[in-house]
Amino acid sequence: MPGLGLVIRECNRTTSNDYQSSGGKTVPVTTGIHHITAFVNDVQATVDFYAGVLGLRLVKQSVNFDAPEIHHLYFGNESGSPGTIISFFPQEDARQGTLGGGQVGITVYAVPKDSLIFWRKRLKHFQIEVMEATRFDEKYITFTDNSGLIIELVEREQGPNSWWSLSSVPVEFAIKGFAGALLFSSNSKSTERVLVNLLGLRKIAAEEGLIRFKADGELGNVIDLNAENIPVGEGGAGTVHHIAWRAKDYAELEAWGSLIGTSEMQSAKIVDRQFYKAMYFREPGNILFQIATDLPGFQCDQRIEDLGGRLDLPEQLESQRAVIEKKLKPFVVRALD
Repeated sequence: MPGLGLVIRECNRTTSNDYQSSGGKTVPVTTGIHHITAFVNDVQATVDFYAGVLGLRLVKQSVNFDAPEIHHLYFGNESGSPGTIISFFPQEDARQGTLGGGQVGITVYAVPKDSLIFWRKRLKHFQIEVMEATRFDEKYITFTDNSGLIIELVEREQGPNSWWSLSSVPVEFAIKGFAGALLFSSNSKSTERVLVNLLGLRKIAAEEGLIRFKADGELGNVIDLNAENIPVGEGGAGTVHHIAWRAKDYAELEAWGSLIGTSEMQSAKIVDRQFYKAMYFREPGNILFQIATDLPGFQCDQRIEDLGGRLDLPEQLESQRAVIEKKLKPFVVRALD
């Protein structure tokens, strides 16, 4: 278990040591997905699905900064590396969303070679219906989580294997992190321009109404996009709130902010999300994008072996801890076999 006992840096510190310059680049390029954030219903069912069934690690318990009575739970690999993190706002009374344009349609995870047979059997064991799909000569298995989010698994050689294992998922079959995503755009041509001209992805293939793009990272680096416009969906449980792209450092984040500021898109100010700095903008296809820094990361305030074991609150909410903890619905992380 590499890195045990290492605490990288304080979460709220932003210094030149934390964020090095981008080496003189005037146009930053993302290496892929940083994280994906979605709306779900039941908190315990969500924890059971992602930790118990899929075998991901709960690496952080936090809250929605704007509505601290709602959990914000982060799941990923053993260390919560960028490119592996999916996070959720669970809210039992949330209305069900409608899948459509302006959303991440499918979240795709990478598993090691020769793993899909194991995952078909495992999902069947938990009575989860599995379908099969083929895109760009790759085979996928498709299923939905407890709130209706569409998930796919695909075998990929790229990216390090995860050594985290809570339940009966052997490490040789464990989910590595994101393979990528399928984006549903209401203005596909404009979304394509953003992916290529702003984020720096490369268009590498097209087939049967889909366009494929690739970034240079090992995880979360393959993005598919519908070629035809899709009517706008409605946010709610079972839909993705935003997809975040990786920025190496704060300098890159600022550079993207300058580029977005000169376009027709409206970017928000840079915000402190405790474990990363981020900036949101809605691209012309109505998908909410975020750009997020790799640092300080989820080990900024905890050792790797302690990740996910406590409620982490931002400094501005710490004085309200007792009240917040009473409002949050309790849950347990448990192995499901």
